[in-house]
Amino acid sequence: MKNITEKNHILSLIKKPRITEKAGIQSESQNVYAFQVSKDANKKTIAEAMQLIYKVTPIKINIINLPAKNVTARGRRGVKQAVKKALVFLKKGDKIAFI
Repeated sequence: MKNITEKNHILSLIKKPRITEKAGIQSESQNVYAFQVSKDANKKTIAEAMQLIYKVTPIKINIINLPAKNVTARGRRGVKQAVKKALVFLKKGDKIAFI
């Protein structure tokens, strides 16, 4: 039973892929993929999640914490949420397909 809950926790660490212009260029040329991850994710658990979800083994993982920012839109003030981002480096032959 504990194994199933651990697996679900690992799967919940990867929130969504960050599909941006820069991330698209990096995935094509350098085989680097960007993901938005949970605040309690670390490199080891992200690597396990990549193996479970996408069936690939990362070479290297970089984690970037983007801080919260104050923004103004249409005269109203707000806050852009803080985000934790992971850059996953794969071998030359490996690919991740987002549908």
